[in-house]
Amino acid sequence: MSSVIRVTGLTKQFGELRAVDALSFSVQRADVYGFLGQNGAGKSTTIRMLLTLIQPTAGEIEIFGMNLRTHRREILRKVGAVIERPDLYKYLSAYENLSLFARMSGIRPTSRLLMQQLEQVGLAERAESKVRTFSQGMKQRLGIAVALVHDPDLIILDEPTNGLDPQGIADIRNLILHLSSHLKKTLLVSSHLLSEMELIASRMLIIDKGKKIVEGPVTELFHPGQTLVELDTGDPAQTEGALRGSLWEGCLQTSKGAKLLLKMDKALIPDLVRHLVQQGIRIEAVRPRHPLEDYFLSLTTANQHVEAFTDRAV
Repeated sequence: MSSVIRVTGLTKQFGELRAVDALSFSVQRADVYGFLGQNGAGKSTTIRMLLTLIQPTAGEIEIFGMNLRTHRREILRKVGAVIERPDLYKYLSAYENLSLFARMSGIRPTSRLLMQQLEQVGLAERAESKVRTFSQGMKQRLGIAVALVHDPDLIILDEPTNGLDPQGIADIRNLILHLSSHLKKTLLVSSHLLSEMELIASRMLIIDKGKKIVEGPVTELFHPGQTLVELDTGDPAQTEGALRGSLWEGCLQTSKGAKLLLKMDKALIPDLVRHLVQQGIRIEAVRPRHPLEDYFLSLTTANQHVEAFTDRAV
């Protein structure tokens, strides 16, 4: 499978701050590539370099097999992007916004094409409504329609669900999946929400302080057999005794206080609970935890904030 984006040793220095630090990754054709990291991790800086909004301090960027420095215009004609909140004209209608941005891109679309674009993002019925009457989720979808108006091969979305309610997040998620599965677009989507990326991404990169932590297919990173299960019981010693000689003995990782930690297939959690109840164990709480989340928290600056307000460390 060919690479749409290939980044090698990308670095951006702002005075004393190294916002992006020797970052390398590749995005394959038809990927929904999740670009994950806490706020301030370097995601937006990387995206701005991909769009030539700022220049790298060092490193190389290839898009569609071409060097971005020498083929900028040719590349950007095939790229659509929404950076943070879309910049729309709120006193114009959705249709007027889309038409205006199309003409600014050098396109003279027919009315039918514009309506098709609005229908694609679920806004056809609000085509004549002023943008100032739209929810933030609707503005995000219109922003994506603007990014799609020239039929790009690559779509870059920077935190597209930021500030949205649950319905708005679901709408953007479904739109991203539609663009990938039905229109065969390649998407790079940045986010700080691990759970959201798990639902939409085919491959994922996690960064912190501008550095790569982990990269790979989501099916491998989120392997269900690697779920960590945090178990709270009234008597951990008795619980360990109930696990000895059972199917679950090899799953036990460690214990601390009233808590035990097991690594196991998530689908087997009900069987574990049933076994312990049959052994007379009182279970106070069962909390599945994905190891990628713990790995992410342990290696990023998010960890200090999480542990300050929770007792999640075992």
